[in-house]
Amino acid sequence: MVLHRSSPQRYRLRFRSLFDPGRGYCFPCDAAGQVDLDALSERARANYLFARGMMGRELHTPVVEPA
Repeated sequence: MVLHRSSPQRYRLRFRSLFDPGRGYCFPCDAAGQVDLDALSERARANYLFARGMMGRELHTPVVEPA
């Protein structure tokens, strides 16, 4: 049985704070966790690059979640 969806499943890549529960960063991504940097605003792109650099220092390793 094949299920067809009217819209594609959306995902987000979530970086959670190591020290402040409820804080962190989320970015739209595909099911594999790939973020389209060209689709992000300049500020979102800067935040994404910051989050990647702070993994293990201030942020957990990101997880892919349904949006």
